[in-house]
Amino acid sequence: MAPKKAKRRAAAGDSGSSNVFSMFEQSQIQEYKEAFTIIDQNRDGIISKDDLRDVLASMGQLNVKNEELEAMIKEASGPINFTVFLTMFGEKLKGADPEDVILSSFKVLDPEGTGTIKKEFLQELLTTQCDRFTPEEIKNMWAAFPPDVAGNVDYKNICYVITHGEEKEE
Repeated sequence: MAPKKAKRRAAAGDSGSSNVFSMFEQSQIQEYKEAFTIIDQNRDGIISKDDLRDVLASMGQLNVKNEELEAMIKEASGPINFTVFLTMFGEKLKGADPEDVILSSFKVLDPEGTGTIKKEFLQELLTTQCDRFTPEEIKNMWAAFPPDVAGNVDYKNICYVITHGEEKEE
C-alpha cells in the first residue's frame, strides 16, 4: 500500500482488519494496549519471541523452551503488532460457545430451574472434573461471582460474563 493511502486509512481509523477495534469498548482497548506495552519488552511495536521470553522471565517463568515460544508466536498470521494482538484476543473471545449453549449446560445442574447452583456443588465439580480449577482459580471465581447468603451462585450471570466479558447491568 502506498504511504499516502496508509496514512489516510490510519486517519480514518481503518486498521485493515475488518475493524477489530469495534469489537471492544475503549476501556478494554486501553487495557489491551497496556498489556501489549508490557509484553513488548524492547518497545519496537512488535511482540517477538525474545519479548515473550523476557516478560515470562519477569514473572518467574525462567526455563521456557524455544518450541513453546515459537508456538505462541505462530498463533499469529504475521508479526504481532498491536492490531494483530487485539485481533488475536477478539478471535479467542469469539471462540467461546454461544450464551445459550453455556446456559443449557448449567441448566442440567439445575433441575428445578432456579437459575442458581449451590456453591459447594459447583466448587466440587470445578475442582474434581475434567480441567480442574486450582485453589487460586476457585478463589478468583468466588471473588468475581460471590454466592448469595444461602450459598447459591447465579449461573446466568456467569454465562453472561463468559460470553460478553462484563457483568449485566441489573
